[in-house]
Amino acid sequence: MSSPKVLFGFHAVGVRLKTAPGSIIELYADPSRRDARMRQFLARATDAGVRIIEADAVRLAKLAGSNGHQGIAARVAALPVIKSLDDLLDGITEPPLLLILDGVTDPHNLGACLRVADGAGAHAVIAPKDHAVGVNATVAKVASGASETVPYFMVTNLARTMGELKERSIWCIGTSDDAPRSMYQADLRVPIALVLGAEGEGMRQLTRKTCDELVSIPMRGAVESLNVSVASGVCLYEALRQRTS
Repeated sequence: MSSPKVLFGFHAVGVRLKTAPGSIIELYADPSRRDARMRQFLARATDAGVRIIEADAVRLAKLAGSNGHQGIAARVAALPVIKSLDDLLDGITEPPLLLILDGVTDPHNLGACLRVADGAGAHAVIAPKDHAVGVNATVAKVASGASETVPYFMVTNLARTMGELKERSIWCIGTSDDAPRSMYQADLRVPIALVLGAEGEGMRQLTRKTCDELVSIPMRGAVESLNVSVASGVCLYEALRQRTS
């Protein structure tokens, strides 16, 4: 059985309180916070039967490993997870929309990407085990609960996984500044995996070569590239726009 983990911040803990209150082992709250947001949050937790423990800012920071806890932290049990990408894809009845991140090692960037993926309705985020950050407390905080709702698969061999996606007729579309076509010219209504690299270095060469197609994000200003989480948002929401228009 997986060990309990810590979530912190109103969004991250709030999503767990909404979706699986029974998995919250203990909720820690700063008694010095008596504002309306805290009162309402604790009332929801009480109604859900969650055990609440008072904890000052020092204890909360130690629990969370961060000072950005907003006066709230929780020890939670692991939720049942989809064991494999294949299991996930087998259960999807609509054209899959996946996000592949190659080389994203900053937990803040990953958290923001997960949040965007949740908002745009992506079915999963995929990353290589050896060039990526895992889901930790910082990722969960930045993701504002999306780390609980978006499956995140870390794979041993990213190029091989992309090949397996192709065998399922999922088109792998990478982003590159020098691509001949804009992403707005691509058909994103079909089963796709959008492939983005880390800001600066971009995708690794093998990842780039494994893509079926490369597209660019139009840049009209002085800066040459976007942060990977912003780029993920641009791409995923263009896919959502095309699929719902």
